[in-house]
Amino acid sequence: MPSRPHLAGLGMISVPWSRRRRDAATARESRIEAEISVEHRSDEDLFGSYLDGDREAFAAIVQRYSDELVQFLTKLTGTRAAAEDVFQEAFLQVHQSAATFDVSRRFKPWLYTIAVNKGRDYHRRNARRKAVSLSASIDSSGEGQSFADLLDSGVDQPWEGMMDTESRARVKRVVDDLPENFREILLLSYYQKMSYSQIADALEIPLGTVKSRLHSAVAAFGRNIGAEEADAEEGEQ
Repeated sequence: MPSRPHLAGLGMISVPWSRRRRDAATARESRIEAEISVEHRSDEDLFGSYLDGDREAFAAIVQRYSDELVQFLTKLTGTRAAAEDVFQEAFLQVHQSAATFDVSRRFKPWLYTIAVNKGRDYHRRNARRKAVSLSASIDSSGEGQSFADLLDSGVDQPWEGMMDTESRARVKRVVDDLPENFREILLLSYYQKMSYSQIADALEIPLGTVKSRLHSAVAAFGRNIGAEEADAEEGEQ
């Protein structure tokens, strides 16, 4: 066992060996408890701590959304690089607007409101309107299945039963050609699986508008996919 010198009086050591060991173990336990605590804390609780001056709470929120929001923004902007830029802009806006956040409301819809608006700003700056590219890969490598391949939610999907290779290609073309407001609401509903009320908060529109717009988006998809199929059949004749 290591020696335990008590030479504090000579200035050679300030804390006994056993105490330093105990303090190090306590610090490790505290770090582990803090990590576990962050995982179980709500967004609202963390953001409230940030408002009270806890910078680590803000970093924890950024980390929590680093995958989910970047994937969403990849669909919104069309590229991973643009998504990462918009992600940074969105959280900068969160920081700058922190004092305006209503702590009695949910944080996620507010964050997505900012993210969607930053995505729209990106398109305006780049003078193009390809807001939600469902052909983009879901994973960070840029390979593998796309959003249109993997859409899954508790409500009936407008493209149910159309997942063979040729039909997936049609789905991508049809949804990419929908108006921006239809693409956005399909993305939030089917990919992010947001509730009607969360979508209303994120897009800053009334609840009734969410329902009618989503219904119109699904109907537009149905009409356009029907036209695609008719064209394909004519081409085969």
